[in-house]
Amino acid sequence: MAAYYLRKTFAEDEDRPDKPRRSGVTEIRGPHFSVLSENSLQDVFETMGQFVDGLKFAGGSHSLMPKSYIKRVIDIAHQHDVYVTTGDWAEHLLRKGPQSFIDYVNECKQLGFDSVELNAGSLELPEETLLRYVRLIKSGGLKAKPMFSVKFNKSDIPGRDRAFGAYVVPQPRSSEFVEDVDLLIRRAERCLENGADMIMVDADDVCRYAESVRADIIAKIAGRLGLEKTMFEASNPRTSEWFVKQYGPKVNLFVDQSQVMDLECLRGRNLGKNHMSVLGPKFLF
Repeated sequence: MAAYYLRKTFAEDEDRPDKPRRSGVTEIRGPHFSVLSENSLQDVFETMGQFVDGLKFAGGSHSLMPKSYIKRVIDIAHQHDVYVTTGDWAEHLLRKGPQSFIDYVNECKQLGFDSVELNAGSLELPEETLLRYVRLIKSGGLKAKPMFSVKFNKSDIPGRDRAFGAYVVPQPRSSEFVEDVDLLIRRAERCLENGADMIMVDADDVCRYAESVRADIIAKIAGRLGLEKTMFEASNPRTSEWFVKQYGPKVNLFVDQSQVMDLECLRGRNLGKNHMSVLGPKFLF
């Protein structure tokens, strides 16, 4: 029976290199919605580790876990050449002042994290302050990954007639959120100019569901920032399939660990969802 299955192969022009990859990155969600034990993660990495590039402690889940456990999980990930990143938690530390953020970055470094994610939408900070935090992360020896959503507080949107990079006088906070993809791209570009390694795009209002994907927004972001510097959150397998069909195997995606196998099959040419074409015949029995 095993003879009917072929190992996964890619044509030379499909550019699916070994890790560490700069494009076609697959980042998975770590312990967040449910408990994911060390043994479970070990199983994921042993069976699919070659297809997983990154592991994210989403939603600040690492703040509730013992440091000893976090270190063990990070060590397991690193053994399989998987980088580890924080989720959108740093914004909560800023309420205690800049020094708390610096201490947080240092602690992440000591625990073994490779990257710190900044939820730019939740920070509610002036643009220059956001850029300063990006530089602080880089100076701490970690990679910076700002996350943006397509909707902004109306009071944060500057007038269209202002010069690029000009100071914006703070306005009273509004209760209205409006869509502005140009502002997202401009801020993301400035983050990249200041050393950010990757821009994360939140799925909300963009690609939460396959039947309501905002193809126009995604095309504009990918066109301006480039696929290599952009990662999209794919909330379900159908959304992942849409991204790969539209942008090919080089698109960077953040997915649930249960979607890794389907996503890797989609990245391959003409493989569909034949999991055996990825795993090889040795996993049949």
